[in-house]
Amino acid sequence: MKHVIIYTDGSCSGNPGPGGWAAVLKYGPHERVVSGAAPETTNNRMELTAALEALRALKEPCRVSLHTDSAYLARAFNEGWLDNWQRKGWRTANKKPVENKDLWQGLLEQAARHQVAWIKVKGHADDPINNRVDALAVEAMELGRYNGGG
Repeated sequence: MKHVIIYTDGSCSGNPGPGGWAAVLKYGPHERVVSGAAPETTNNRMELTAALEALRALKEPCRVSLHTDSAYLARAFNEGWLDNWQRKGWRTANKKPVENKDLWQGLLEQAARHQVAWIKVKGHADDPINNRVDALAVEAMELGRYNGGG
């Protein structure tokens, strides 16, 4: 099984407002960048969309190390939030509907195809790939690349 390293990020100008997302996928010497934007969205939606579109871009089941600076995304998978939400009919601990349910369901479907390690990285720190994917997400938002997700 191929091991793919993925870095994802989302950005939003205002929350809600126009947003962008990007992902860098690395496999050996190969690299692929995917990105997109939405005219009216939230930062969390862009973070989730980046991860979802990155996983969708994989043509076959892979072992994936997915790096994100979104605690929301990493904790949902690593701390069992998704299992709890599903068990409670997609309700939070406060009994409110889970936001972004559509994206969470897509992520669960895509993650089931792969062996995914969800790795939380510190945003805007000294990780050059994370900084690059952040810049790509901002660029996608600014250019209005409304070609996916949202």
